[in-house]
Amino acid sequence: MPFIDERQLSVREMREEEAPVVLEMLKDGFKDTENRLILYILTRPLTLLLMAVASSGLRFFLNSFSVALVIPVLLTIVGLKLLLWRSPDLKQIYSYYSIGQRKIWVAVYDQDDICGCVALDTTQDPQTVELKRMSVSRWYRRSGVGTHLLKFFESHAKKKGFRCIVLYTSMVAKAATGLFNNCGYKVKGGSDWLCYTIMQEFRKDI
Repeated sequence: MPFIDERQLSVREMREEEAPVVLEMLKDGFKDTENRLILYILTRPLTLLLMAVASSGLRFFLNSFSVALVIPVLLTIVGLKLLLWRSPDLKQIYSYYSIGQRKIWVAVYDQDDICGCVALDTTQDPQTVELKRMSVSRWYRRSGVGTHLLKFFESHAKKKGFRCIVLYTSMVAKAATGLFNNCGYKVKGGSDWLCYTIMQEFRKDI
């Protein structure tokens, strides 16, 4: 965990030319969570049962036992990866967060080192705002950058008249869930896959 001087840490809106850097940072953080989430899903009893059934069925058409065993696993992994990356904002991140009240900010250390980001998206409830794309670059993790970004986001949302913040995060992202719990966010729901919770919904009144 690096030591940082918070006086040299600032948050500002992302510039268009910084979009590739921010996307790489998001992808780097997402890969860690994605791999752990896929491993979690693949090792659930119901998932193992379904893959075993699929493998048994494939053995009637394939001569190779190993191929019949591997195909269901590969198809499950590919399907999960496609599902997890189905996000319209990642395709055109700068233009997406330049519409209306949507915003994306970067945390900058020592004037030019982008070390984190966070985005704001609207919801169907005019009093509720969604926190999205919060990420900290690998070198700056556990140094307070995430907390700094979260406080900035809350302050901005409050100034804009929002009363509630909602966010969704993977249940295997322990650092993120720990941060949100410590900052007063409460679990209010989640998303299930084969009866197992994979995404948690956090909310906080501001």
